[in-house]
Amino acid sequence: MTAMAEPQQHTAANIRLYRAVWRWHFYAGLFVIPFLVILAASGLGMLFVTGVSPEYGEWLEVEARSGTLGVADQIAKAEAWHPGGRLGKYVTPWGPGRPALVRIDLPAGNRMLAIDPHGGEILRDTPETGTWNEFLTNLHGELLIGGNGGVGDAVMEIAASLGITMLATGLYLWWPRNGRGLLASLKPDLSLRGRALWKSLHESVGIWMSVFLLFFLVSGLAWSGVWGGRMVQAWSTFPAQKWDDVPLSDQTHAGTNHGAAKEVPWTLEQTPLPESGSAAGVEGLPHGVPVTTQALVALGRDIGFEGRFQISAPTDETGVWTLSQDSMSYDSTNPTADRTVHVDQYTGRILADVKFADYPFFGKVMAIGIALHEGQLGWWNVALNALFCLAVIFACVSGAVMWWKRRPAGRFAAPVYPREFRLTAGVCAIALVLGLAFPMGGAAILAFALIDALLPRRLKEAGFQNT
Repeated sequence: MTAMAEPQQHTAANIRLYRAVWRWHFYAGLFVIPFLVILAASGLGMLFVTGVSPEYGEWLEVEARSGTLGVADQIAKAEAWHPGGRLGKYVTPWGPGRPALVRIDLPAGNRMLAIDPHGGEILRDTPETGTWNEFLTNLHGELLIGGNGGVGDAVMEIAASLGITMLATGLYLWWPRNGRGLLASLKPDLSLRGRALWKSLHESVGIWMSVFLLFFLVSGLAWSGVWGGRMVQAWSTFPAQKWDDVPLSDQTHAGTNHGAAKEVPWTLEQTPLPESGSAAGVEGLPHGVPVTTQALVALGRDIGFEGRFQISAPTDETGVWTLSQDSMSYDSTNPTADRTVHVDQYTGRILADVKFADYPFFGKVMAIGIALHEGQLGWWNVALNALFCLAVIFACVSGAVMWWKRRPAGRFAAPVYPREFRLTAGVCAIALVLGLAFPMGGAAILAFALIDALLPRRLKEAGFQNT
């Protein structure tokens, strides 16, 4: 998002500032554009395999009948399908005409089975990981070269942080000048031709999508290793101290995620899990009632779970049963209905019950933000996100086309500084604020600044003429 023409009838100081901002917009775009295209393209793919055609088969249709198999019988059918496996998770159907999901954990890799809850037929058998969604999620967040905190995560965090720099500088460059009105700047001039038309389209698409891009970049950064994991998420984690006198595990909720896809609400990821095996908690299942999946489904309904929700099995002797419903796992289209309940595997007592209302402020923001980011609020959300992804790709392509058309043959053609350039306090202040707010982006800005400072003067000073 930028106007690539130089402002006229301005003071030399304004022109110097304009050229400096233009140069930084160019550098930020040079680094960010490939990653924005990857993010937008992988985002489009993820929208399809989660919001249009889920790979596990939970949107398959089954004949709605009056009777259903018991939950234990459904799980037994799934376990018989994969001998030697054990229950990992049971997901209730979205409705009477939809299948249930059963995750069977196996040494060779977990399987997700879509099962007809009426007749017990296995409708689809899919590996939990290794799906298109897993691949696209890994590409989207880690470039396929490292998990949270790894190289891929760091590169994407730098790209997202510099994307915010690109937005800030682009807004300055776009701001109407020379008598051009604000409304005229919001729509493209289709009467233009050549590079001028590309510039007009780039400006208009860029400004309309800028607010949305800022939202997507910030909400995506909340998953990153430094700004997300060590700063914002650490400050916004649900405090396990609210669970009075409940023994806590060394394992956090994040340890229950499987593969690249996130299953646990963002604000709970760094919160320790409770442990089974004590008299702690409040009554869940009545005393003497065995802790079975059928009983846990009934408990979920009794305490207010409606529609689809998930029941995750304990992983060891001190683990807990977990009943959960959240929009991030596509259980509902209402993030304010998110809820996570932990049940002692021996006593059936409820050890923890965390609702959306219990989240810290930023945890609430992220619950809603992630649902919007991933297109989980319904078809309108999927459609808008798809349109946004296409707009991002167009803005990136049009920016590259504009540079190519302006670029003299055989030259790199970065915007040049004017002679006698002096760095202004305003530019330094903006760079400092962005650097402190987003440390990985700040480090990249510092690196670019050092490289830029070391370039020979003849490569970056060319008077006030166009280049």
